Amino acid sequence: MRRTALVAVVAFALGGFSQHALAESQPKMSEALVHLRYALAALKTATSDKGGHRKQAIELTEKAIEQVNKGIAFDNKH
Repeated sequence: MRRTALVAVVAFALGGFSQHALAESQPKMSEALVHLRYALAALKTATSDKGGHRKQAIELTEKAIEQVNKGIAFDNKH
């Protein structure tokens, strides 16, 4: 449990600062990033690979984070 919490804190720290200022005007997108980063941290600390599904869930969550960041960046430019 402590390891999961530590991973979540590190994930938020690494990903949160880069988009924090840009996401402030987009509270729902910012909220989505928080939940996605927490989910990613939990997936990465889960045991075994669940028949490949855990690995795919990690990849898809990373892609979702990327898309939310791109959406925030797009909206901030327009």
